[in-house]
Amino acid sequence: MMKAIKILLADDDLKNSMLLKRFIEAEGYEVIYANNGKVGLEMYREYHPDLILLDINMPELDGFEMARIIRQNDKRVIIFFLTDRTDKVDRLHGFSLKGNDYIPKPFYPEEVIAKINERFESLTVNQDVEYQLGDTVFRPNLSSLTYKGETHSLSVRQTEILQMLAENLGNPVERDVILDRIWGDASYSNSLALNVQITYIRRQLTDPAVSITSIKKKGYILSVASR
Repeated sequence: MMKAIKILLADDDLKNSMLLKRFIEAEGYEVIYANNGKVGLEMYREYHPDLILLDINMPELDGFEMARIIRQNDKRVIIFFLTDRTDKVDRLHGFSLKGNDYIPKPFYPEEVIAKINERFESLTVNQDVEYQLGDTVFRPNLSSLTYKGETHSLSVRQTEILQMLAENLGNPVERDVILDRIWGDASYSNSLALNVQITYIRRQLTDPAVSITSIKKKGYILSVASR
């Protein structure tokens, strides 16, 4: 099971949400809970989840509106709508907002977990791919960095950013190329999010020989110092 995949669950049904949260966490995912759309939007901006489970009928801000705001800058985060509104019009509206799936209520938690696992299993196909960066071993399929027996976890997004840099070791990778591939567009808010993710990756790269250098207004270079 891949670690550190973050899931934001936004639903005002507290009892059923806590049950679903426990089921998903038992699978090894990290789950952040919001009881309405307004809080959900704040948590999305703070935690940068990899997937959002989004109820449509919520106070403060409904799921459709929350998805619309998120999709203005983020074409990439996976969105599953959870709803008892299964009319064709609602379903089409959900997909017009680039929702990735539409799960009608009531559902069994196992159904949702199966859909989540299906979405992320493609990221674990290349089990043997790993990068030797100095004394650090980077395993994208596990979203992990191991240095001197100590392992740090990365999110899916951080893993994809680092893999792009590792594939071009010693060569610059342009910011816009990273933004287009990881977020879907190079907007200002996505650019700020990239800065945050790079800072986090640097913090997890504890091997002093390995560094990510910023090239002003250009991009980043992943380097390994010769010994």
